[in-house]
This record gives sequence, C-alpha cells and structure tokens, in this order.
Amino acid sequence: MIDAPAEDLLLEARDLSKHFGGVSALDHVDFHIKHGEHAALVGDNGAGKSTLVKTLTGAFQPDNGDIWFDGRTHRFNSPLDSRRVGIETVYQNLALADQLDVAANLFLGREEFRLRMGPFSILSHDRMRRKAGDLLMQTGVNIPSLHDPVLNLSGGQRQTVAIARAVGWGSKLIIMDEPTAALGVKETGHVEEIIRNLKKKGVAALIVSHNLRQVFELCDSIWVMRRGHIAAHRQTCDTSPDEIVRAITGADTIGAV
Repeated sequence: MIDAPAEDLLLEARDLSKHFGGVSALDHVDFHIKHGEHAALVGDNGAGKSTLVKTLTGAFQPDNGDIWFDGRTHRFNSPLDSRRVGIETVYQNLALADQLDVAANLFLGREEFRLRMGPFSILSHDRMRRKAGDLLMQTGVNIPSLHDPVLNLSGGQRQTVAIARAVGWGSKLIIMDEPTAALGVKETGHVEEIIRNLKKKGVAALIVSHNLRQVFELCDSIWVMRRGHIAAHRQTCDTSPDEIVRAITGADTIGAV
C-alpha cells in the first residue's frame, strides 16, 4: 500500500520478487522513496536488503514486479542503466580503483579527453583535476592532494571520495550501503554531515545501515526487511528504536504499509 500521492514518489517498487534457486530473497516487495526524502533500510543479515538494492539498481534482474523512477517505469539491465536516469550507489566496498588518483576515481567511467582517437585517445588530466577540486569543494570533502592514489587515503577519505563521486553528477537519488561501517567517530561525523548537506540540497537518499542512532538522526522514514519481506515501514518521528528492533527480530509485528 502506498501512503503518498504518486506525484510525490521518486522511486517505487511494486511487487518485486527475486529467487535464487529455491531461496526467495525478495517476496512481493512494495517499496518507495519520495522526492527529497532520506529513507533507511534496516534488517538482520540475510533479510534481503542487499538483494533489494541490487534489484533496484540493475545489478540483479527481478523475477517479477515493476520499478518506477521519476514517474516512468524502467527495466534496468545493469547499474549503468540506473545511473543514466539519476541513481548513484555507494557500495560497501566503495568500488574505487586503488592505484588511480582521486580525480581519476571521481571521473571513472566519465573520463574527459583532449583528443579522442580510439586506443590513442589522450585524457585531459588537468581539466579533470580542476573539476574534481570544484566537486569536492561543493560536497564539503577535504582531500589534501588530488594526485594521491586512493590507496594512500584513510578509510574516511576513501568513503567521502566515493560519496562525492555519487553526488557530483546531478544525481536524483543516492543509495549508500553501510556508509560509516568501518569508520572512526570523527570520520563518521564527517560522512554524516555530507549526508545532511544532501538533504538540504533536496537530494533523496536511501541509507542501508545497522546503526539505529544514525538512522534516527539522518532519516525521515525507516523500512524494515525480514526474510525477504517488508516487515514494517514507519516515519522516524512516529516510532522508536525499540519498536524497530522488535520489527527486525520478529518479536513484535508492527505492520508494513
């Protein structure tokens, strides 16, 4: 059941199912995010969160169901298809090229050239570094040198590079999988501030997290998954951490909407 007018919805999944052999990873899932909303997706390991994200972004193909984005139905055959319409995903492994510098990672797959001649093309490194500096400044990311390979960066710096890459291309929806799972307190605070700035700019976000403190501070709504189902959907202001934990564990059914 949808609790918002259709014109308010940015992303909507209708009746999504996905099976791997005899295992039902997604079972008739209905899910949505409004324009500008920051939503959380929570649940135990194996609940179906990663499968849902990968199905929404084209890494997996659903066995049945429909995906709507920005008022149109879409069939994403790959993450590149979802990126083209404005969905960027920051995976838990960050998907960075360790040996390349910061600017090259920000332009990965979107390289700019001084000369296009097939295998003899020449990259415009200066232009990409200049634009990379502007991009990081707009995102609020502080990286000492754009020439350093990302391998030499701290965990927090690597995370912010991945987020800046996602944010910087006019994206309408940013999906973040455990954005602060391996970070210290200071680095976590910086990443959370970047997420708050996304909210101020009206960029919608889906945050997959086990950190309920973070979920309640950063998100407008919470979706709970359990055993491939949506176990609950609540507005953050209308629920509590205890209630969400009960929904995650199945100790108490508070109902999906």
